Amino acid sequence: MIKILLGDDHKVVRRGVRELLEDREEWRVCGEAATGTQAVEIAAKLKPNIAVLDLLMPAMNGMDTIRRIRKVSPDTEILILTMHTSQQLVRDAVRAGVRGFVLKFAGARNLIKAVEALVDHQSCLFI
Repeated sequence: MIKILLGDDHKVVRRGVRELLEDREEWRVCGEAATGTQAVEIAAKLKPNIAVLDLLMPAMNGMDTIRRIRKVSPDTEILILTMHTSQQLVRDAVRAGVRGFVLKFAGARNLIKAVEALVDHQSCLFI
């Protein structure tokens, strides 16, 4: 079973991503976070295989959230799902330990492909 943490400050986004990911029998969303702080706490407790995170959430900036998750759960692969297209953000996120980056408007199929890649510990960018 692949455990997935969802982090996004918009509940409707989390709900939609959950439904999409849980179409796969072997994938289970083990936790949801509305803030960066919550994402770190859940990652420390549940040690998910993958964390799908928005870059801009309340309570902690995206880069700090990434770095802290990498510390508390080093085996968790991190996938950024965001609407922000800045190349600098992509570079900073990759330097912080992100292996996947998907723009929210890239489509459901690309999100699934990115999660599949991270399950296999491969990098995947849809930007």
